[in-house]
Amino acid sequence: MSTVEETQPLFSHLLELRNRLLRSLLSVLVVFLGLVWFANDIYAFLSAPLVEKLPEGASMIATDVASPFFTPIKLTLVASVFVAVPMILYQVWAFVAPGLYKHERKLIMPLLFSSSLLFYAGVAFAYFVVFPLVFGFFTSIAPEGVQVATDIASYLDFILALFMAFGIAFEVPVAIILLCWTGATDPESLREKRPYIIVAAFVVGMMLTPPDIISQTLLAVPMCLLFEVGLFFARFYVRKDDEEEEVEQ
Repeated sequence: MSTVEETQPLFSHLLELRNRLLRSLLSVLVVFLGLVWFANDIYAFLSAPLVEKLPEGASMIATDVASPFFTPIKLTLVASVFVAVPMILYQVWAFVAPGLYKHERKLIMPLLFSSSLLFYAGVAFAYFVVFPLVFGFFTSIAPEGVQVATDIASYLDFILALFMAFGIAFEVPVAIILLCWTGATDPESLREKRPYIIVAAFVVGMMLTPPDIISQTLLAVPMCLLFEVGLFFARFYVRKDDEEEEVEQ
């Protein structure tokens, strides 16, 4: 095969990748343009768990001159990415699907759907369960004479870090299925290592959450439960031999 013939598929793949990236960015832009008018409302919604726990008469503050404008815009941009995740994952699927075997295509699509659903579930769990408990704890332990008044930019960075931590942590079942499907491990081996994995879940919770036992436990316990869910479904995904793959291709 000539060098020109070898480079043509490479260019076509790069062109396809560029088009998929542009469509993903365009989907984020479209969502952003639809949400930007409600940027302040979106921020008010996400700040509600803290505002409700603040002492009477206290409020959030802005220590930077431009924070009241740029912080809600930044939040809206991140929210646009979250909303556009299904479209982004579809572009990923459309790019890799032609190079997959038949049984691999049957596996990847459910994984893409379940991974996005689990990520949203982790974010929702953080907002509705973790935030009220964590902020209630933080505001209740403030020393006497100290007024709690959180900067809006610092609050945004804090909640985005927690959203990412819980969103990624809720991907445990997908990670286990992929590890078992690729042959890196198997459900029986993971069951034997269950005590170590439980300890690891609490270590991860300690590293990814604020230094309080409440949020650490609220992250570690769902990870342990999702580990069991991953073990249950992993037994249905057994890596096939190369001969079977060639027949199904």
